[in-house]
Amino acid sequence: MTGLTTSLRLLTSTLAMSLAMVPARAEGSAPVPALTLELNAAQPSDKGCRLTFLVNNNLGADLSKAAFEIALFNEAGVVDRLSVLDFKDLAAGKTKVTRFDLAGTECTKISRVLINSATECAGAGIEPAACMRKLKTDTKTGIAFGA
Repeated sequence: MTGLTTSLRLLTSTLAMSLAMVPARAEGSAPVPALTLELNAAQPSDKGCRLTFLVNNNLGADLSKAAFEIALFNEAGVVDRLSVLDFKDLAAGKTKVTRFDLAGTECTKISRVLINSATECAGAGIEPAACMRKLKTDTKTGIAFGA
């Protein structure tokens, strides 16, 4: 039994040393570059439906211009209209709240918002395709949202 106990201790020590040598992820390490769009709210407005977005530019550089073509789907899943949403400038590392009023649209009739393409994606050191390639989407509404 003494040999078994010694072997177990040796195995446990070796395992503990191996785990200690595994590099841990550094606290506060840089996040993966991304442009995050969250459909945060859809509320009736005087003009139609007001969509509220939270945008976080984590691409590592300021965007001087960011705009997306979206497709709105009705309750039957049919594309109702295409529209361009201009988010204007987006500072690096900042979160921005932006609202868009969609004239003549009832929020209750929107089943899905699809990001069709980035019509503008400009900034120092930012390649034009980065806004779509590094896009991450989320929704806090009952409306399906994504690319």
